[in-house]
Amino acid sequence: MTVLKTSVRNFFAHKGRMALSAIAVMLSVAFVCGTLVFTDTMTATFDKLFGSTASDVTISAKKVDDRQATGMPDAVPASLQQKLEKVAGVAKSDPDVTSDDVTVADAHNDKISPSSGAPTIVSNWDPTETKAVEISSGHIPQGSDQAVLDADTAKKHDLKIGDTLRVIAAPGDFKVTISGIATFKTTNPGAAVVYIDTATAQAKLLGNTSEYTGFGLTATAGTTDDQLKQNVKAAIGSGYTIDTAAETKKKDQDDLGGFLNFMKYAMLGFAGIAVLVGIFLIVNTFSMLVAQRTREIGLMRALGSSRRQVNRSVLIEAVLLGVTGSVLGIGGGIGLAIGLMNLMGKVGMKLDTSELTIKAITPIIGLAIGVIVTVVSAYIPARRAGKISPMAALRDAGTPADGRAGRIRAAIGILVCAAGALALIGAGQADKASSGGGLLGLGVLLTLVGFVIVGPLLAGVIVRAVSAVVLRFFGPMGRLAERNALRNPRRTGATASALMIGLALVAGMSVVGSSMVASANDQLDKSVGADFIVQVGNNGNQTLTPAAEKALTSTTDIEHFTHYTVVNAKLTLPSGGTVKTNLSAADPTYPQDLQLKTVQGKLADAYGKDAMSVPEGFAKDHKVKLGDELTVLMTGGRAAHLKVAAITSDDTSIEHGSMFTNIATARSYLPADKMPGDFMMFAKAVDGKEKQAYASLKASVKAYPQIDVRDQADYKDLIQSQVNQLLYMIYALLGLAIIVAILGVVNTLALSVVERTREIGLMRAIGTSRRQLRRMIRLESVVIALFGALVGLGLGLGWGATGQRVLASQGLGILQIPWTTIVVVFIGSAVVGLLAALLPAFRAGRMNVLNAIATD
Repeated sequence: MTVLKTSVRNFFAHKGRMALSAIAVMLSVAFVCGTLVFTDTMTATFDKLFGSTASDVTISAKKVDDRQATGMPDAVPASLQQKLEKVAGVAKSDPDVTSDDVTVADAHNDKISPSSGAPTIVSNWDPTETKAVEISSGHIPQGSDQAVLDADTAKKHDLKIGDTLRVIAAPGDFKVTISGIATFKTTNPGAAVVYIDTATAQAKLLGNTSEYTGFGLTATAGTTDDQLKQNVKAAIGSGYTIDTAAETKKKDQDDLGGFLNFMKYAMLGFAGIAVLVGIFLIVNTFSMLVAQRTREIGLMRALGSSRRQVNRSVLIEAVLLGVTGSVLGIGGGIGLAIGLMNLMGKVGMKLDTSELTIKAITPIIGLAIGVIVTVVSAYIPARRAGKISPMAALRDAGTPADGRAGRIRAAIGILVCAAGALALIGAGQADKASSGGGLLGLGVLLTLVGFVIVGPLLAGVIVRAVSAVVLRFFGPMGRLAERNALRNPRRTGATASALMIGLALVAGMSVVGSSMVASANDQLDKSVGADFIVQVGNNGNQTLTPAAEKALTSTTDIEHFTHYTVVNAKLTLPSGGTVKTNLSAADPTYPQDLQLKTVQGKLADAYGKDAMSVPEGFAKDHKVKLGDELTVLMTGGRAAHLKVAAITSDDTSIEHGSMFTNIATARSYLPADKMPGDFMMFAKAVDGKEKQAYASLKASVKAYPQIDVRDQADYKDLIQSQVNQLLYMIYALLGLAIIVAILGVVNTLALSVVERTREIGLMRAIGTSRRQLRRMIRLESVVIALFGALVGLGLGLGWGATGQRVLASQGLGILQIPWTTIVVVFIGSAVVGLLAALLPAFRAGRMNVLNAIATD
């Protein structure tokens, strides 16, 4: 009980010194809890949506995983409704026509597609689809020229009743007038949703009035969903997908679950990095507090306290710190989740904060993480406190650490670093990306741990080197700042290691991202002979419509156009085995548009009659040779016997691993309704007419907002922007770890100022000005920050370079170091050091000289 009272007294006596550690715990716990609350709320909200919209039994077309992307949804015959209405237990059957392979534009021909990447959905107004919405103004569609638009999309694009919409689908495009606005009862899943009448949906989305995409059945009173499913299956056979409401909800949950799990685990991964960084801060805090209380602990030992009691006293303080930080973190996590929900609302997915879901396990996880991390971090300082002898009460605080232990630590660190370096070298020399990736992960882990362990040894070398360059112009204060940074290498190493982790990850990702862009641009320059690339701008299965293709091919100043699509197929290998794959089907001009290297044969030969190509890796893995004949069963069509006329090199990032054949070959083995539309078209301008052709192509697709026309410069910009979006998201998530690292620098300096109170008083007494004193502390902070930056950036460059070598076989052939980013981050680290020192330097400058000198 005495130990507990002493621990509580010490905790509150030093609460100011522990404040930043508590903030670090709070931030880490907040990120974990916020992620869990946010994803749990999304899951619960969508579960409610799925549960409210599912019919008792749903009938749809049999799912084919590798169906051809014709731009048309799978359909069932409309005549099936007559059979369904006669099935025992069916109260009513509601036909459904839904497609998400569409583009919707306003009267100005601007797309109203969600910026979040969610689909645009056009559906018939039927009881199944409309369970989730209610008309908030206007009326339901009452003719072929009317439509209902969801309220969120209407608000975002400033659309109102009476405005015109243009719907572009595979069978063609048509115009409708907004007759009503529908508001979601639960949540808008982020999609733009347009409702039209059933007959129009059949004719315009499916191209005929003899099909629907499915039926929603309502069971009669007393008939269970399972009973109704069995009755329906007995009546119509097993040629359809038949699901109960529970099964439909489960499928929807599984589809969403992949995305939510990826988001959750990615965010938790970054939270883990923040937790790791926070460990260094907490270790430093308790190490310094123990050092500052050496005399106090020595007196406790002299008065009869055992090692175990002293150890337990420090750990109890750690528990109090962990509980305090965790409780604040749980509250902060709820606030973070609400902020994320509001952010999702900005991109179109409205999540109601009244449905905030906080599972009982979430605060338990947050509390456990905060307390365990804090106690584990404080364990080594606590053991060190327990070893303090009663004689320490007669010595000054902060006795030096055992030199022998430091040498053992340095030796272990060097060995771990060496093992990590060997793993990275092995990763760079691996033949396959899969094996190289495992070695890369091991190398990253070992080098990171090794550099953390060897940090104190590096501090002595790097801090001197940095000081020689940076501090030589600041005279005596610069030399004092260097000595302060070197006074306790273990503390300096731990402080810099926290910053090192975040910056190493930033540097590593920057190298991989820059190499990705450079490699893609190099491949474009070397391989792409086409002047222009034309493609549908969304990420779904939408293809170029016949009208759009006609407008494009009527363009002047074009030497040739190449039509391009992807055909799903099953290959029978010479060994007798089968493999599902897809064929890139294009016109014979494609080898001019994309000049890929071959290891055997000529790519142009793959566009001959009943011919194809295979990639180098595929040929090697499946023992396929030039001249072999493969049986190719195209999904929905007839089997073809295609001769392997070329084997393409895997040394490319464009069309890596693709198989090629003539688009005419695909058409000869597929019915017209199963032949996928063109995903892309390539165009070659007449020599000297590139600018005119570019302007002409842009003008020809002005009426088709779903289509993008890009020249090679545009395509390079697109690649750069996509990579940058990914990197910026990663940088933002890593920002939490860097913030915690900055808190570590602030905390180390603040506690260091307290530790050196008497020394600072003596310096002021012999003439050191407040300005000089503050400069000394700022310079010390800058040196520590630059030490962490040098090690972190160097480590990250090594990781990034190895990552590029691992991915070289996947087309990432060029190593590009983003020197501008590296230099900016390095200079930014110095700025961070200055900012981190502001408060500690201010407090040091305001010390009362006499009180400081009198401090024990």
